[in-house]
Amino acid sequence: MGAGSSSISDLSSNKYLKRFVSPEIITSNDPFWNQLLSFTFSIPNTSSDYRLLEESSIPNTSSDYRLLEELIASLYPDLLNNNKTSGNVASLIRVFLSRATELKASAQCDDSVFTWQAHNALFIVRCVCKLLIQDMSEEEVIDVLQAPPVSAEKDGLVEDNSNLVEDLLTSLVEVIVDVPLVDLTYALHHEATTTLLILTSSIVFTSSKVCHLSIFRMLMTGRASIHACLFVKTLLKRFMAQDKPPAKDDGGSLVLGLASGLWNVLTMGLAGSGEDTTKKGPESPLASQSVLLLLVLANHCTADRNIRNPYRQALLHAQNFHDPAESTPTQAVATFKLEFATLYKTLYSHLHDDQTTLLLYLLLHKNDDFRTYVLARTDMESLVLPILHTLYHAPDSTSHHIYMSLIILLILSEDDSFNKTIHDIPLKNITWYTERLISDISLGGLLILVVIRTITYNMTKMRDKYLHTNCLAALANMSSQFRSLHPYVCQRLVSLFETLAKRHARLCESLRHTEDLLDEADSDMPDALSDVSVLEEVLRMVLEILNSVLTHQLSHNHNLVYTLLYKRHLFQPFSTHPNFQDVTQNIDVVLAYLMGRLETTKRDPGVQDVQEVIQQGVLHLPKDRLKKFPELKFKYVEESEPEEFFIPYVWTLVYHGSGIYWRPDTISMFDPSQPDG
Repeated sequence: MGAGSSSISDLSSNKYLKRFVSPEIITSNDPFWNQLLSFTFSIPNTSSDYRLLEESSIPNTSSDYRLLEELIASLYPDLLNNNKTSGNVASLIRVFLSRATELKASAQCDDSVFTWQAHNALFIVRCVCKLLIQDMSEEEVIDVLQAPPVSAEKDGLVEDNSNLVEDLLTSLVEVIVDVPLVDLTYALHHEATTTLLILTSSIVFTSSKVCHLSIFRMLMTGRASIHACLFVKTLLKRFMAQDKPPAKDDGGSLVLGLASGLWNVLTMGLAGSGEDTTKKGPESPLASQSVLLLLVLANHCTADRNIRNPYRQALLHAQNFHDPAESTPTQAVATFKLEFATLYKTLYSHLHDDQTTLLLYLLLHKNDDFRTYVLARTDMESLVLPILHTLYHAPDSTSHHIYMSLIILLILSEDDSFNKTIHDIPLKNITWYTERLISDISLGGLLILVVIRTITYNMTKMRDKYLHTNCLAALANMSSQFRSLHPYVCQRLVSLFETLAKRHARLCESLRHTEDLLDEADSDMPDALSDVSVLEEVLRMVLEILNSVLTHQLSHNHNLVYTLLYKRHLFQPFSTHPNFQDVTQNIDVVLAYLMGRLETTKRDPGVQDVQEVIQQGVLHLPKDRLKKFPELKFKYVEESEPEEFFIPYVWTLVYHGSGIYWRPDTISMFDPSQPDG
């Protein structure tokens, strides 16, 4: 095995790499591959850029890979031109495939050199694929990867490369599910996961539909799909384990002792230093990459009836390991079991990440067993508090992250037991809620506060109608169970109505003024009318929420009634408005009844006097005076073509979170300069 030495700065002139990209045909069993995959690079300490490669404690940061690509940029044109003759890319893939067949055994017997070479081969394959995919169509990429050597064709000795890409895809899936994850194989697993992300990324650079892309078809219907159930389970277990990269071994390991420089280059410092591993990426790169790959597989090929997505089906039918109920014999989809308790804990511990929130959304929305498990938990605050934290710090999050967090709350609010339970969970000293010191509040009260704050933020910053709708729908679902609301929560709820009412009055006045000055056909009129219409929809929903609380929980909400009495003048203009008078009727009845009782008390009642009147009054108010309304129930429904939203969203997460470097000018799916794409 060769063990030459060179500096990483000399990569473009390295004799082994130059031979690889030359017209010379190198068969897959040539000893050259051992030399290429074992070469040692010494990393100089004079350049801060090179030290970045050596000292990085987290793998695959895009700046690291951008630097590496710049170092080998001069080799890429030669590879493209000469591979038509040499077929060396296909030979390299075959080298990896041959080693992959023995990887399971080599990991068990601690064959570090063999594992190291397999990893290095895959790394080079991955680099080649990435360069090709951002410059070519998928069909052209596959042609390059499967191109046979010219002379072999002439001699009739050419190997059948027609299925080489599918062989590679299948092998990568099998490496992930079959090769044990130990310190020695951590980098290999990370590399296999990253390579699959890159191979599926052609859609980012093209306008083609997913169903027309060959690699997705191979994954969905080819040999790799046989492992879909176990593959999804493995990716979830990687996420649940949150394994950190193994610490560096500066002398004991044969791999690191033999070629520590190349190991650092190829893994970008994947082996952590044992010190601070949070400077440049996730603490568990493998867990992060596994979630991204799972989201890619689960969100593509969902609209085409001719293609069944086995990965999505496996994810959405996963069952709890401790659930005694077995899959029904008639169940058409293969499934698996895993520890929902561990999955639940890992999810709520990482909800600051977009990708974790999206995974939680998928499981809650589509996996009935998981949703049932979550709603039966007695520690609901563990899940809800991180979501509220994200919403509270909305300016620090992407709009998609805010949107998905709200949808999760909406899905949870569809369950009556959730709506009741959250008001029975007391919270103490929520330090991140800084608008007002609240030492004692229920989880339900805090949820209402944060959702109202999100509505206010949306009105001033984002102006997203659907965000308003989801916020108000969640509050509406919960309203019939609002109980013992904190005085500050009541103030904020009524203040929301007051803010909307004032805006409505200004808009209506402006509209009347415009009608007086301009012809009704003026182009500004439709926009103004539309604004009023939208605002009236929001106002009506807030009134319906207040009406629902008074109808179903009047005796349990003295603080809300007190606030309504104090601000009763806000509701008078709406009592005669044709769009609102029906939903203000109960509010009018309750307030009029209590005002009548107050008038029989002493002349200037204090706060305590008013509270006593409310406590007694709500008990004696005849129920038949209140108009009965159907209980407010809203159910989240995905858009008719969800792929249009989720596919760009997922690839935006990959772009910003995988550490893979793609040239921004090559991306056509989204705007890489924006966090939401």
